[in-house]
Amino acid sequence: MKVIIVGIKRMGAGLAMKLDRKGHHVTLIDDEKESFQILGDDFKGKKIVGFGFDRNILKEAGIDKVDAVVSCTRSDEMNAVIARIAKNIYLVPHVIARLYDPQKAEIYQRLGIQTISTNTWGIERAIELLTYSQLDSVYEMGNASVNLVRIEIPALLVGHVVNEITVIGEISITSISRHNNTFIPTLRTIFEKEDTLYITVISSATNKLKSILGLM
Repeated sequence: MKVIIVGIKRMGAGLAMKLDRKGHHVTLIDDEKESFQILGDDFKGKKIVGFGFDRNILKEAGIDKVDAVVSCTRSDEMNAVIARIAKNIYLVPHVIARLYDPQKAEIYQRLGIQTISTNTWGIERAIELLTYSQLDSVYEMGNASVNLVRIEIPALLVGHVVNEITVIGEISITSISRHNNTFIPTLRTIFEKEDTLYITVISSATNKLKSILGLM
């Protein structure tokens, strides 16, 4: 995966180093050259000094060829601008903005921008958002006879309810992550755009689940 991270302070640096260690191609942008010193000598990614909203800088970073952009500057407004440029102009598939003011989360979501908080959990949440596949196994139980998987809600299921993809004894929606909150749904919970579903499924029903989700 190719990722651009804008803003190399504590969160940006932590995210960059974790992605780099996982073998992803990471390009960093920061307007202060000294910020890159926090990365150490082991970091293999590309470093660019400049402003993340500058289109020439973004082109130098290869924004037209990346899979994701994460904006981690110290300004919510700047992060929103960079995220919107990445999403609306360059059509980057995954765009995440660091958020200091949680009251702005709903506004970001309406713009189609995922958000992360300002603590260590935010780094782990960003890793999760960036690195899972269409149907990703999170945890295997009982010699892999039961799996906990996750997937971003397919468009065809938005507006439907949990009960429609629940199969007693085979498939169960364990939890839903929505707007940076995770909760246990009821059978009547309605799926919303950009929900991340955590689903418990027995191994013999995996293809049935894929069919229900429209992955087959």
